[in-house]
Amino acid sequence: MTDPCPAEPVWSILAQFAQTMDRLDAELLLADQLACTRLEMLAQPQRMVGGLSAIPFARRMRGEPIAYIIGRKEFWSLDLTVSRDVLIPRPDSETLIEAALAHFGNRQPRAVVDLGTGSGALLLAALTEWPDAIGIGYDISINALKVARDNAERLGITRAAFFPGDWSGLDAPVPLILCNPPYIAEGTVLPRDVVEWEPHEALFAGADGLDAYRAIAPLIGRQIEPDGVACIEIGYDQADTAAALFLAQGLTVALRRDLAGLPRCLVVTK
Repeated sequence: MTDPCPAEPVWSILAQFAQTMDRLDAELLLADQLACTRLEMLAQPQRMVGGLSAIPFARRMRGEPIAYIIGRKEFWSLDLTVSRDVLIPRPDSETLIEAALAHFGNRQPRAVVDLGTGSGALLLAALTEWPDAIGIGYDISINALKVARDNAERLGITRAAFFPGDWSGLDAPVPLILCNPPYIAEGTVLPRDVVEWEPHEALFAGADGLDAYRAIAPLIGRQIEPDGVACIEIGYDQADTAAALFLAQGLTVALRRDLAGLPRCLVVTK
């Protein structure tokens, strides 16, 4: 399907699609087709546009996330490529980077490990903050690792390497561990554009959503250097239950909240 709105101004095209979908979604999809930013497009509402494809708009109306349709998502000011092989990076996860920055202050970790790296979002964000650090990302998904490698290459971050692996990490401890594991309980009702499109192995973690933490907690202590830290994402209602698993291993746990004030990150130290 092409040319749904031939030779019409931007404002008219947006008005038509806004009748059937969220206005912001329509703006993002149209800006992507015009190869400009949303703000650049909105600054020229009278601009005449034709020859568009209706397919991206139809995909969105079927529930597919915008990030998968346009193939990218911003995280920590990085423009990341995403596909259905990886979880879509979310602003809440930036809390882990903020927690790591707060822990190290003026110091710079020499190495960063990202467990369950997905698109590489956390690792690549960390490496942009610490230009002398090297990083390793692990994931059990070969397709996810390809996405992460492509992101590192496209962003010119040569200090990152990505390998198949689980929660075990390296054989030697490192200063910083980042980890956004699956933490949603099976059977939880999620928005359609999440449950029907994003990889379930990156979302769900057993009947109570704690299975990944049960696997990580006994392993993480040996992965952290004495002055190091592990920043681990949690669900908004898991502050006590997830923390208890790490406390039971003799680790110290602090909590960091996201911008909405919700529990989002366990800051784990020895």
